[in-house]
Amino acid sequence: QVQLVESGGGLVQLGGSLRLSCAASGSIFKINSMGWYRQAPGKQRELIAVHTSGGTLDYADFVKGRFTISRDNAKNMVYLQMNSLKPEDTAVYYCNADIKEVFWRSGSVYWGRGTQVTVSS
Repeated sequence: QVQLVESGGGLVQLGGSLRLSCAASGSIFKINSMGWYRQAPGKQRELIAVHTSGGTLDYADFVKGRFTISRDNAKNMVYLQMNSLKPEDTAVYYCNADIKEVFWRSGSVYWGRGTQVTVSS
């Protein structure tokens, strides 16, 4: 069984910074991609950033230049450094990963439970 656990959310003022962490644990053969999504109240979950196993990074336009995704493959962790935060960044942030538990199977998508980020003005 694979688990993703996020940490690092909280309350921050306009223009502040937060660093989110996500740790993957359990039966893991290979992690293909890891990423971050967010969901604000009344809105659909949206992609923020993804980091593939090959090192490709992809960001949503609304966070380019402000957020940075990084991975520590040895620790099965992914991070999201968030700078210049705005009130509209307020949401629950979810970690997402495409993980192969055994080499003969294709990967499965897993989600963390989310961590709340609130940006006050």
